[in-house]
Amino acid sequence: MALEEKINADLKAAMMAKDEAGLRAIRAIKSAIMLAKTEKGGTGEVTEERGVQILQKMLKQRKDSITEFEKANRNDLIVKEQEEVAVIERYLPAMMSEDEIRTIVAKVIADTGAKSQKEMGKVMGAASKLLAGKADNKVVAEIIKSSLGE
Repeated sequence: MALEEKINADLKAAMMAKDEAGLRAIRAIKSAIMLAKTEKGGTGEVTEERGVQILQKMLKQRKDSITEFEKANRNDLIVKEQEEVAVIERYLPAMMSEDEIRTIVAKVIADTGAKSQKEMGKVMGAASKLLAGKADNKVVAEIIKSSLGE
């Protein structure tokens, strides 16, 4: 089932269950997809890959908001954001473990022939393409840095 169809079905289910947190998050996802479909230069369609990018962006925004709300001691808003994070994560593919990421990064380093951190951009670019939607880029960058050494 395509992401958009799944969102629509889940929206109906959340409405019937009167799930406020689910409704909030699913409506936000649906809105982001609609914006992506109508943005300038767009094709009017949202591919699975683009859908994952949209969801990851939304997830990052929610996590950043949680950090800011923690600084402001706004527990009521933190709870709302955490509920939305849980709903958004249901639509994302499972993230890879650090060991799996290390294996792929080692292969990319070998393939690119990178020897130092000066070549990190080349490794990061190739690794990002392979790990798109499956790993957090911050974790990937840290693993690449530690693998390439000084």
